[in-house]
Amino acid sequence: MHMTVNTMVYDREYEQVMRTLEIACRYGIDALIVQDLGVAALVRKAAPEMPMHASTQLTVHNLSGALEAKQLGFSRVVLAREMSRSEIAAIASQAQIETEVFVHGALCMCVSGQCYMSSVIGERSGNRGRCAQPCRLDFKSHGRGYALSLKDLTLTDRLRELEALGVASFKIEGRLKRPEYVAAAVTACRQSLAGEVPDLETLRSVFSRSGFTDGYYTARRDLTMFGTRTREDAAAAAEVLGKLSALTRNEVGRLPVDMVLTMAPGEPATLAVTDGTHRVEVAGEVPQTALTRPTDEELARRALEKCGGTPFYLQNLTCHIGEGLM
Repeated sequence: MHMTVNTMVYDREYEQVMRTLEIACRYGIDALIVQDLGVAALVRKAAPEMPMHASTQLTVHNLSGALEAKQLGFSRVVLAREMSRSEIAAIASQAQIETEVFVHGALCMCVSGQCYMSSVIGERSGNRGRCAQPCRLDFKSHGRGYALSLKDLTLTDRLRELEALGVASFKIEGRLKRPEYVAAAVTACRQSLAGEVPDLETLRSVFSRSGFTDGYYTARRDLTMFGTRTREDAAAAAEVLGKLSALTRNEVGRLPVDMVLTMAPGEPATLAVTDGTHRVEVAGEVPQTALTRPTDEELARRALEKCGGTPFYLQNLTCHIGEGLM
């Protein structure tokens, strides 16, 4: 399991970084994905045995960059997404460091890790994990719309080729994507590695911007690389989501938890949650007097059953709720 610590860090946040490193070491994280060289130096000092992977945000795009990453203590480099086949081959064969390559997902208009557009326009920095994706808006260039919006990358049909180049690991970009997207991408990769023809049609249906591109990899950088999300793309997704959802149902272990909700007049509401080994309790606001329907066990259960994307589900609920409260 790899932990991303690949945002730029302010000086005032270094204590928080140290706590993150402590958690990573305590729970057996296999490697940290790092962008900030200050964080890398901190890892080497505080946890010298922890493997580090150079994030694509570090913009390693040539042999000298990969050699420098190795010198700085990285054991793997996630190469910039803008690299061609020959450039990847040069690093994989000469740098004596593991290489990881993006094989599916969104492309930035700017070079990996060097886009400041979202930061300048809306003070949401991609190097802080907060990119607002302004490049997807309808910018015009010589009458051409959406002039900054690139199609998503896919190299899922070239995995054996990348393996032959010496690439050690493949990466799927899935920022804010639903489980069905991940299922389709992983399935296509598994098919490709098994020597089968990957199901690119389903992959395109679940999410694409008018198809895919391999323009960077093949060094054919032209207007065919550009595309945007259309109504037809969205309609195609609706047709395959049902089939793909079946692949995701058993992917995440389901862990039962018991909850105790306490609401008393004049005191903060509390919720205690336990899985039988660990126990967490949090306090909320002081309950108010209900004007219409007060909170009862049925309402509480309906709310607390919504565990979001976590691996937990509500098993037993015990409520201690005073009369007439919400």
